Amino acid sequence: MKKTVLDYALKIRLPLILFTVVLAFVITFYVSRAERDGIGYQPQQPIKYSHKLHAGTMSIDCQYCHTGVTKGRHALVPSANICMNCHTVARKDKPEIIKLTRYYENGEPIPWKRIHKVPDYAYFNHSVHVNKGIQCESCHGNIREMEEVSQVRGFTMTACLECHRDPEKHLPYLEKVNKGPENCAACHR
Repeated sequence: MKKTVLDYALKIRLPLILFTVVLAFVITFYVSRAERDGIGYQPQQPIKYSHKLHAGTMSIDCQYCHTGVTKGRHALVPSANICMNCHTVARKDKPEIIKLTRYYENGEPIPWKRIHKVPDYAYFNHSVHVNKGIQCESCHGNIREMEEVSQVRGFTMTACLECHRDPEKHLPYLEKVNKGPENCAACHR
């Protein structure tokens, strides 16, 4: 029996093409999942800043530096003028404070590298969560113990839905907490 070109394509090429497509999909899925997860991400910052000292030892409230957290969608990364509220008098001779002072005096924003980021296709509003009494540590980990901040929890749909579906388990410090929305339009706008 004579083999045709179609037989050759169906028996050899088609399975090879399908295998390649499936392999590419699987690799892309797992690589992008690791990127979205972000756990362990800890970029080097332009100024060494100790959250352990400021938020931990000195008990400075997160909202003192992250001013937008109760008012809007973003927590806002502190500008040099917020730091200089204290550092115009405190520890001015330290190398990192000297760097900070240069940014402040030159009117340049500090080029902080963002650590925690929800994917662009999802909407998240800090103020809604913070004004309900949800503590920063619930999503960001124990920042008060971090010398340098890293991402310790994933900002994935699964992580958000776990908390929205069972808030008592994930937010035991709140006396009364309602379940969060689970409909797609609540986050995907």
